[in-house]
Amino acid sequence: MLYHLLYPLYDKIVAVGVFKYITFRTFGALFTAMIIYFVFGKWLITFMQRKQFWQSIRNDGPAKHLQKGKTPTMGGVLMWAGIIFSTLLWARLDNPYILLVTGIALAFGIIGFLDDYIKVILRDSHGLRARYKFPLQVCVAVAAGMILFDGLGFDRHLAVPFFKSVYPLLGVVSYVVLGTFVIVGTSNAVNLTDGLDGLVAVPAIVSFFAYAILAYTVGNLKMASYLAVPFVPGAGELTIICGSIIGALIGFLWFNAHPAEIFMGDVGSLPLGAVLGSIAIITKNELLLILIGGIFVMETVSVITQVISFQLTGKRIFKMAPIHHHFELKGWDESKVIVRFWIIALILAFVSLATLKLR
Repeated sequence: MLYHLLYPLYDKIVAVGVFKYITFRTFGALFTAMIIYFVFGKWLITFMQRKQFWQSIRNDGPAKHLQKGKTPTMGGVLMWAGIIFSTLLWARLDNPYILLVTGIALAFGIIGFLDDYIKVILRDSHGLRARYKFPLQVCVAVAAGMILFDGLGFDRHLAVPFFKSVYPLLGVVSYVVLGTFVIVGTSNAVNLTDGLDGLVAVPAIVSFFAYAILAYTVGNLKMASYLAVPFVPGAGELTIICGSIIGALIGFLWFNAHPAEIFMGDVGSLPLGAVLGSIAIITKNELLLILIGGIFVMETVSVITQVISFQLTGKRIFKMAPIHHHFELKGWDESKVIVRFWIIALILAFVSLATLKLR
């Protein structure tokens, strides 16, 4: 919004020329979203405590988690309010990718809110049933894929990390199916990871930081040509929504750090993963998401293998899934699990960015 209001005045007010630069607007979005959570975070916690909107705790989990039963949840409401506000404030609103990703965030946020509303406010621990939740997610992802690959005519070549000459062309249906899998899969992977204080926030910050760099790179013709990566006109603007998310997560982490004062809930985690997946697709780095979001992948794989193993053999591979609970039950302190997962996320992000020069 500020770009459209102020940049046209450049010939009269030279200083507003900075609004042309994506980097300037990205930092503006980051600080805006972060300040919003810093300012209103404590108020939200007090409100949630007064309404007794407590986090639902698994009875079969680590015993220490039972004391978190009086910790308020749905902190993702403020987080996404700040992200969407700061994105619309600092981004170019004539960019179709910004509008599409914002729409995906809103749609998955509504699904997450319904899930939290049923669990937290209606006191039904099952939340939104999977038979409704999953089809809703798939419908949103399919609609987004059709808009992107059919409506916007997005390039359907699939970029393969480490190989600059491997660039297969997929059909519209194939890419929509792949895009749906990436968006829905990442959404649920981030949701599964949200089980310890600050466990999701830092890996998500790291992931969006990596994709901010990738978005800026693929959206810049000179940088994309130099690094031999696909050039996606307009994708650089996604750097701003990445900045908004990083800022909001920093503000949220201030209150979510161990011991957490608030949790983000499904209203926070579901759209977080969906947006990460959609940005991965638009920047032509959907396959690299396996590495950048390695923590989320690891958590999801642990759940899948646990279920398959139990159904086939009657035995469990892990003491408990997702895998962060396995390490807790092995005797690791919660803080140690969290920090070590953060370290893994950082390492994976550095390795992922290194692929820019290995093509």
